[in-house]
Amino acid sequence: MASRIQIPATKYPVERFTLANGLRVVLSPDRSAPVVGVSVVYDVGIRSEPEGRTGFAHLFEHLMFQGSANLEKLAHFRHVQGAGGSFNGSTHLDYTDYFEALPSGALERALFLEADRMCGPRLTEENLRNQVDVVKEEIRVNVLNRPYGGFPWLKLPPVMFETFPNAHDGYGSFADLESATVADAQGFFDKYYACGNAVLSVAGDFDVAQATAMIERHFGDVPARPAPVLPAFDEPDLDGERRESYTDRIAPLPAVAAGYRVPDPIAAFDAYLPFSVLAEVLTDGDASRLVERLVQRDRTVTNVGGYLGFMGDEYQVRNPTALLLQAHMPPGGDATKVLRTVDEELDRLAADGLRPGELERTQARMAARLLQGTDEVLGRALPMAVLELQRGRPELLNDLPRLISEVTAEQIVTAAATLRPERRAAVEVLPGAGA
Repeated sequence: MASRIQIPATKYPVERFTLANGLRVVLSPDRSAPVVGVSVVYDVGIRSEPEGRTGFAHLFEHLMFQGSANLEKLAHFRHVQGAGGSFNGSTHLDYTDYFEALPSGALERALFLEADRMCGPRLTEENLRNQVDVVKEEIRVNVLNRPYGGFPWLKLPPVMFETFPNAHDGYGSFADLESATVADAQGFFDKYYACGNAVLSVAGDFDVAQATAMIERHFGDVPARPAPVLPAFDEPDLDGERRESYTDRIAPLPAVAAGYRVPDPIAAFDAYLPFSVLAEVLTDGDASRLVERLVQRDRTVTNVGGYLGFMGDEYQVRNPTALLLQAHMPPGGDATKVLRTVDEELDRLAADGLRPGELERTQARMAARLLQGTDEVLGRALPMAVLELQRGRPELLNDLPRLISEVTAEQIVTAAATLRPERRAAVEVLPGAGA
């Protein structure tokens, strides 16, 4: 029996408390470098958008940067960059985050800025119309006028899922975006941007007592509003293969992506984790199963990748989610042949098991990436906030490398055996650039 690899553990401290208004707080002090990361994560994402308002979660993220209760438009940018820091926000299927990385002396500035917009962004007709135009341009650049734009994260869900929350276009239609009103924005803020629906996390160089006092000072008087009751986003598993194709007018070559439902990443985490390792066994590096077979031997694809979650956020996603495989093909590539070869390799893995050293090599690479990702302060502040939001377990960030190393070969084989063609959704890109 192969010996289990030894993975070094991180021991970032974690302190948690909740303010009287319901805001959950996670602190992870580390005095090794004079920098601090601040993140506020709200329990609202693309899946929470109402019908007729596709793209609204992302649009609202933009609106949160257009001034706030006590600050004019662009003041947030000026105050963070003026302190030598950087900032951003991002919208995911299940949450929206806002974050800053700054010199540690500017911690209070970041806390004030986040608390101020938690009290209320400037939701004006001018700001709304301006940001609708910005988002529409982003869609043009990232989806409409880019080869393989939205592939597969926008293109595969409507093939795999049937309910609106899971299947719709999270970037949004121009018609839905243009018809959005200030009242819609205010209602979205009132419902989802409550301090009871948020987590504040701070990681890096700070004194816990001083940071706690600052947080109380700036967030303590944010009006208390409870978290909304989130609907169930459950979706039945596939009971037969689903295949669709579409023509990408500017794609030069064909491509294909396939998705397989996996166990609930929160309620069934122990069963979910082996799929995370399996995706890497299949596609990570030149020695991986599908790279070796499809790219190097058969040459039926030019590249292949695999991951969990439509946005690649495997430990920060709720159910329903999927293991995704995607590949680009040479001219005249045959998607059916590629998928058939994937089935052959999965069957071989399920029947013959892993090769000596295959699992250990994969686990070492995965653990190294996880450890490297937590080096930066935002690499702790952001995932800890989401882990608190979704699981009440921010300390899981320290445990992930070890948990990955404890996945067994038997678990990988069992996981591979569930990835059957009849439980697969696939979408094929037909190239239009040469037409």
